[in-house]
Parts: sequence; C-alpha cells; structure tokens
Amino acid sequence: MENQTNFKSGFVTIIGRPNVGKSTLMNRIIGQKIAITSNKPQTTRNRIQTVYTDTQKGQIVFLDTPGIHKAKNKLGEYMVTVAEHTVQDVDVVLWLVEPSNFVGAGERHIAQVLQKVGTPVILVINKIDTLPRKEELLHFIDTYRSVYEFDEIIPASALHGENVDDIIDTVFRYLPYGPMFYDEDTVTDQPQRQIAAEIIREKALHALDEEIPHGIAVTIDKMKMRKGRPLMDIEATIICERESHKGIIIGKGGEMLKKIGTNARFELEKMLEEKVNLKLWVKVRKNWRDSDTQMKNFGYKLP
Repeated sequence: MENQTNFKSGFVTIIGRPNVGKSTLMNRIIGQKIAITSNKPQTTRNRIQTVYTDTQKGQIVFLDTPGIHKAKNKLGEYMVTVAEHTVQDVDVVLWLVEPSNFVGAGERHIAQVLQKVGTPVILVINKIDTLPRKEELLHFIDTYRSVYEFDEIIPASALHGENVDDIIDTVFRYLPYGPMFYDEDTVTDQPQRQIAAEIIREKALHALDEEIPHGIAVTIDKMKMRKGRPLMDIEATIICERESHKGIIIGKGGEMLKKIGTNARFELEKMLEEKVNLKLWVKVRKNWRDSDTQMKNFGYKLP
C-alpha cells in the first residue's frame, strides 16, 4: 500500500428517485455487477454496500439504496426508510437525477431530507447520452440548482462510463484521511446467497409483466458444492402474492420458469466461476409485502 498519510477513506451513499441509474453507476464504478438492474422502478430493495479501492488515493465504500418514492405498502415504507436513513451515516452523498427542466415532488422531498444532515452533496445528472444537444445541460443544471445548493454538479452517463472517473476523483476530494475499512480485494459485503437471490429476481424482473415483479421475492433454500464434482447445486423459491401470478411465472408448460432459470444460471456461473445446477420453485404468500414477519423472513430488515 502507498503512503498512508495521503490515504483517504469514507462512506458514500447513492440516492435518487427510482430508475435514475443508481445501481448502474455503482456497478460501473466497481467494475463488476453487484446490484441488479432493470428498466422497472424500485428494483433495488436493500442497502447494498460495495468497495472501491485505489491503492494510490484511498478507499470508497459505496451504499446503493432503494429509490425514494411514495410508499404503497410496508415493503415500500421499508425501502424509503432504508434510503433516508443511509444519508445520515455517510461522508458524501451522490444524488442521481435525470436531465430535466422540471423538479417534481420526489426531488423536493429528497432536498428536504438532505437539508437536515449537512453532508456534502454531489449532484450527478445521469443519462446525458440521451440528450440530442449537450447545450441543454446548462438549463438542467439551473433547474436543479433552484432546489438545493450542491457542492458539485457532474453530468455523466453511468451506462457508457462518461465522466465516471470525474465522479470518483470528486468524491475523494471530500473524503477524510484515514485507513482502509476493507481489504483491497473486497468488492462487497453482500453474502453470496443474497447476490444469488438477487440475480434470480433480476431475471424474473426482465422476463415478467409490469405488475408482477413488485410482488416477488426470492429465497435461496440450498447452495452448496456437490461432493466430488466442480458443480454448485442451488435450489431457490420465487415468492409471489397470488395464484394467478404463480401461473404466469411458471408459464405454459413451464416455459417462463425455464427461461428465468436459464438466464439466471448463466449469470450465476459467471459470478461463481463454477458450473451451476439451478432448481426453481414458485410459492404463493398472499400480501407478503404488508407482513412484517414475512418481510423479515425474506431478508428485509430495517437498519
């Protein structure tokens, strides 16, 4: 490790409304997939911690959070609580937004939350690759400046990596000097089982219709290497809220479940660097998103 006197380390949370690219940015910075992504809002449900280490500059521990939104059930309330709680415990806040001339109630609510904590806030205007003309950015910057006094504003594209290095360099400027929190080869504190469950949920999100994904959870029932063979046996259950949803998830002749399983197995084998034998089941737990007990059973525990 280089000269420790110049070494910086700290915690950074990534916040924003649903579907602005928080998980995409974190995966891009870390250089591998940790958080699942989809084009459906509220994909991330838990606080996910990842670690970026530069042996010259320091270490950033990133916290990817659920999108802050108007909750419709206990799971939604849990997700918002996790996101809002996180901003109190960090050295820097990265607030992701999309290019827009309109600041809605969701952004104003986030601004109110941030006013109470006094943490340095870096605004990242993400998805600039979608702009027909870059000159439009100046208008968007003025729009967001009207709701909060940001320490820095950085236009970026998490999807294409544009200005992501600038985000990292800027974060380091605001971090305190200090030692590493994790070994330099650590990239996440997420247990392997939890990442596996999230990968299966992501593939279900991609494959299923709009209404069903919010009502599903995934539990890993078994995950162990087979004796005498380089093969990981994984058994998992997809939880849904209605019998009609169960039928859709399984699909005609089991085709949908097979598709989810095939896509998940491919991603799991990349992550584990092992061959995977994946078995999936589907079970109904009515209204689990409004049950404190069932939410805890599925891994959603308040900080």
